[in-house]
Amino acid sequence: MKKTADMRWFDYVALNAYWFALTTRAQVLTPLVIPLLVQQFVGEAAKGAYVGRIRLWALMVAVLVQAAMGLLSDRCTSRWGRRRPFILVGALSELALFAGIGLTANMRGMAGYAVLMALYVLSMISSNTAHAATQGLIPDLVPEDRRGRASGVKAFLELPLPLVFVSFIVAKQVGAGNLWGALMTLGVVTVLGAAAAMGVREKPLNDAPPPLDWKPLTRLLAMTAAFTLIILGAGALTQWALHASQSLGDDAARLLTGVVGLIGMLLAVALGVWASVRISIGPAVRDRPAFVWWVVNRLAFLIPTTNLSSFMVFFVQARFPELAGAQAAGPAATAMMFVGVCILLTALPSGWLADRISVRTLIAIACGVAAAGTAVLVCVPSLAALNAAGALIGAAVGLFYASNWTLGTRLVPAGQAGRYLGLSNLAGAGAGAIGAYIGGPIADQLGYVFLFAIYGLMFLLSALPLLLIREP
Repeated sequence: MKKTADMRWFDYVALNAYWFALTTRAQVLTPLVIPLLVQQFVGEAAKGAYVGRIRLWALMVAVLVQAAMGLLSDRCTSRWGRRRPFILVGALSELALFAGIGLTANMRGMAGYAVLMALYVLSMISSNTAHAATQGLIPDLVPEDRRGRASGVKAFLELPLPLVFVSFIVAKQVGAGNLWGALMTLGVVTVLGAAAAMGVREKPLNDAPPPLDWKPLTRLLAMTAAFTLIILGAGALTQWALHASQSLGDDAARLLTGVVGLIGMLLAVALGVWASVRISIGPAVRDRPAFVWWVVNRLAFLIPTTNLSSFMVFFVQARFPELAGAQAAGPAATAMMFVGVCILLTALPSGWLADRISVRTLIAIACGVAAAGTAVLVCVPSLAALNAAGALIGAAVGLFYASNWTLGTRLVPAGQAGRYLGLSNLAGAGAGAIGAYIGGPIADQLGYVFLFAIYGLMFLLSALPLLLIREP
């Protein structure tokens, strides 16, 4: 570990450079490349459902891989250090997978979809291999009195800078139909980020690590399996509603599908959180009901947050028919840039407020502002409104992240923060899986404007668990 006086500005950049690559990858593949390729393979009628399937399995794999690679990198005795070998392997395998995704553009039909799904799941494995290792660099190498500024550099490289870069560079390539150009740009970013990380000076782990404890990973495997089964069940309920509504009139079909879809998401949240907490923590959680409702609040809010981004290209295509196909990529990325910038602008002030006023009040405000932003998105058909809605939702997300996390840290028992707060990782992945797997088929039958209205209701309903939380 370096002494405080030895930390130079470029050391902070090198420690965090791969965060830029990871977020750029996520913002290029998830909301732009994958939806457009799925649309090419399966057509308009079922594109939402097939995006939802990819998202479900890829995210569940990501949860397991990140946890496993975190355990393994902690124990790595390579002369290169504990983290850099995993970052290098993850980056090199990503380059091969980007090339494979590019080649799928020449395929057609379900064969192309199957190959794309396999490559995307493998890409989740490689990216989370590097992700898990990158998380360990600051705790390993930065003295405690410099971790605040190191985390500040991380926040800048991880969120606003990639969103601006994708909006102004990569989204234009995708919008012009230049998929290979976008993937090559993504490859260059990955190489540069990995090269910077290789310049970090790690010391090898000299002492032999203790025997590997597989129990945490076994619990995570059981928890993920239970969560996946619950999501599949909620998806089956929604499919039943979609089938049953075909014999009804338009208004009745929308009402039935919307109600059942919303109930399916809420059931997946409630049952998924209960099963996850019960498996991970055990009977002791009965003494912490407020913590369970905190996880419910977090997951319910993250469902619309995550999936507004995932389906933004399809929403833009539906809202603005003149922006067909890949032409929707530019406006969608610009809206997400507004989201990211406003998250950055509100996250730090929200943390300051969370130390001074009720965090439940702040979370409730965030839920309301996000719902209002979604209402603008749904009701006002203009690109200016699209960006304004992105700004409102981004401000709400920044407020929510700071205040919700503050509340969570106050609800966990002393000395067990890691064990309890670790469930937030599953909430993040579960949000993407629930919202896409259940929401995609709804959008295919009733449209993306209708689906986004359901997401707006989810923002409002996510505030209800606050009524059952007594703030310390």
